[in-house]
Amino acid sequence: MLSVVVPVFNEEETLGELYRRVRRALPHDEQWEVVFVDDGSRDHSWDVLCGLAVDDPRLRLLRLSRNFGHQAAITAGLDAARGDAVVVMDADLQDPPELIPALVARWRDGYDVVYAVRAARDGESRFKLVTSSLFYRILRRISGGEIPVDAGDFRLMSRRVVEALAAMPERARFLRGMTSWVGFRQSGVEYRRDPRYAGRSNYPLRKMLRFAADGITSFSTVPIRLVAWLGLILVTFCLVVLGWAIYTRFFTHHAAPGWTSLLVIVLLLGGVQLLSLGIIGQYIGRIFDETKRRPLYLVAEMIETTSATSSASVVQRAATPALQEVVSE
Repeated sequence: MLSVVVPVFNEEETLGELYRRVRRALPHDEQWEVVFVDDGSRDHSWDVLCGLAVDDPRLRLLRLSRNFGHQAAITAGLDAARGDAVVVMDADLQDPPELIPALVARWRDGYDVVYAVRAARDGESRFKLVTSSLFYRILRRISGGEIPVDAGDFRLMSRRVVEALAAMPERARFLRGMTSWVGFRQSGVEYRRDPRYAGRSNYPLRKMLRFAADGITSFSTVPIRLVAWLGLILVTFCLVVLGWAIYTRFFTHHAAPGWTSLLVIVLLLGGVQLLSLGIIGQYIGRIFDETKRRPLYLVAEMIETTSATSSASVVQRAATPALQEVVSE
């Protein structure tokens, strides 16, 4: 079986076209399922999904109790997916469903992870293209890993990779890096990324910065080491300035000039200290989140349509990833 996991957040205008294109792209002679995860949408996305699921038993719907974030929604879909291979893609149709057969073909060649590489990205601003490219190149260099450049969450993973990800319980999830970390045979397939089909992006600059911080702090301690080196350099600089001030005071007729230079040094040191505390605080905050051991997500309901009766069943999930109760509608 092939599973397709699609996180959804306020995509009511896109879901109908997405469903039609995914259904055309998937093989008709094999078993497959599409797992839609509604990540606390505030529009009518859930109603649209329920309407689609009534007529197609291959659709499975998860509705999270609130918005837990893109990576948590993907994790929920991976936990629910039953396929021997699982494809993850976004709901905005920037990732073309027509690429799925190429990913599956590469998986059949023996690869456990097949990620889609963006050869071109239509409809995106120059700022986003430059910052995204710079981020992935910096992350790859400081993490020491083989995180592919210009590859997002659009990828296929074998069952053993999905199970490996499920065994990694960290809260600040950066699935692109985690998928690279597990190893196994990996390959890329290039594609041209389309502009959004409808609506606007649900990933503003604030979320992008938080996502970048999660990626860096999850896979590298280089920022901490940079702070240590910066502190050493500044201490050395201050000792040199102190020696120069003592020398000019006692061995020359020109005393060191006064308050301007002193104020600059004090402000510089204060700024570096605050920056250092902020970086260290990022790591401490993530340690705090890990120690609380809260679940990654909560599912309010799960809908499956059985082909025999064409009736929907709702699965209630509490604060653990394990399914607890099934109630027939």
